[in-house]
Amino acid sequence: MIYMIKAIYNIAILPPGCFIVFLLLFSLWIRKKSQGVSLFLGFFTCAFYLVCTPLIGNMLIHSLESRYNLPQNIAGDVIIVLGGGSTLDTPNFEGLGHPVGASANRLVTAAILQKRLHLPILVSSGQVYRDLGNEASVSTLVLRGLQIPTNQILVEDKSLTTTENALFTKQILQAKAFKTPILVTSAFHMERSVLNFRNIGIEVIPVPTDYRTNHEVHFYLHQLFPSPGGLDNTYLALKEYLGILYLKINF
Repeated sequence: MIYMIKAIYNIAILPPGCFIVFLLLFSLWIRKKSQGVSLFLGFFTCAFYLVCTPLIGNMLIHSLESRYNLPQNIAGDVIIVLGGGSTLDTPNFEGLGHPVGASANRLVTAAILQKRLHLPILVSSGQVYRDLGNEASVSTLVLRGLQIPTNQILVEDKSLTTTENALFTKQILQAKAFKTPILVTSAFHMERSVLNFRNIGIEVIPVPTDYRTNHEVHFYLHQLFPSPGGLDNTYLALKEYLGILYLKINF
């Protein structure tokens, strides 16, 4: 019974399901006045429904996440961790600002690697918008809270894009004579990140983290219910594919 109730409010009450229901009803109502508009709106509604389902979103994200596996034997000389967003003024035990979920997962993986390999961590990310924190600074606070020594944290705090992550960290790598960087970022973001580094002559050791889907994919009925998470996965995956396509065409 509880699943029926959840299905009803997910589909008919909460967005994006309520918008899909409204568009569908409107396309049926306008059919008497214009079949062409009704057909177009019906097609658009179906397409919007599909990209909002976890089924489609998970499939797209999983296709990116499955491209790199976690290496068993890692040997490098520095750990690069890319940012994924942070708040500006929310309090934590070390200061102000919190990394968002993706960024926090990346930092945890980088901290684990540092403790295992005893390598410095190079945090790469700037302040994209005025109402967001400078992520390299926020990440430094978090890493200190995770007991990473200050002398093991390097900061690149100017980059605003993945392309700039690669360009600006390259300067630090060359200045510090690092030759074998380990790259930590979200699994869905890894291929685009590797291409950005490769295009400027840096080969990295990919260490994917922050997975959004399971390694083994199974179908469940709730994956057909439209949800913000399904739409978010679709959006992220399409953004990554467009970025990958651009990099392959232009380099």
